[in-house]
Amino acid sequence: MREPVIRELLDHSRTGWDTDGPRPVRIHLWEPEPEAEPRRAAPPVVLLSHGTGGRARDLAWLAEALAGAGFLVVGADHHGNNAVDRSLPEGFAFVWERPRDLSFALAELERERELGPVGAAGFSLGGYTAAALVGARLAPERLSAVLHGLVPAPPLPEFPGLVPALRARVPAAELERRLEGSGADVSLPRVAAAFLISPAIGQLIDVPSLAGVRRPVAVRWGGADDNSPGPRNALVYGEGIPGAETRCVGAGVGHYEFADDIEGAGPVRARVAADAVAFFSRHL
Repeated sequence: MREPVIRELLDHSRTGWDTDGPRPVRIHLWEPEPEAEPRRAAPPVVLLSHGTGGRARDLAWLAEALAGAGFLVVGADHHGNNAVDRSLPEGFAFVWERPRDLSFALAELERERELGPVGAAGFSLGGYTAAALVGARLAPERLSAVLHGLVPAPPLPEFPGLVPALRARVPAAELERRLEGSGADVSLPRVAAAFLISPAIGQLIDVPSLAGVRRPVAVRWGGADDNSPGPRNALVYGEGIPGAETRCVGAGVGHYEFADDIEGAGPVRARVAADAVAFFSRHL
């Protein structure tokens, strides 16, 4: 399997991230394997989103399976919320910028070459990202309550001091302005299907928005997930989106089997990757 090509892009439509300049969008491109059949002049695309504080390469196991099946995979290291660069409270709090990263990356690539049908996949917070691209929206009042400390929330393992760090860095008026727009529709019509792996922040989702999703969605999660427990997360998406294919992939499967180097995680990853390849082969 070939290494992904890494590109550093700049989204000039979004400024004020760490510097006064445009928002960085680093992408990893896993090109379709030459021997994949059927070969197409315009390959189908899967946009890929990592979990909180992770990186695109965490999901190489999924990207390589999709590339081997003939898909072009485009993964992003979401700015301020990845394991490669400096963590920023905005990157962890303003999660609605993640689907915009992938929309921007797709638009940049489409200026360079012809692309086929598009899907989205993601793990944990990346699962929310993929769902947002097909129409899921945040509930601003719930997000605001969490970020203002009005609702008790467990510390985020990847950024335990998120709320005070956010208040120290973002002026109150600017934070309110950002939160007002957090419930916007950030879906992308080009995304025809979404595959969610242990999706997170189910309690911050506007549930009625899920009922309006009219594109195929699959949801997979582990029964031993204590980071993003299925009943409050995966099942919120799976039961709220009409016709979603939902399945627990094992009672003993935890959250980080899908991202970290956990011994024995290979078989469950292989099953989920095969599910994703079959899902996108049907719908793209």
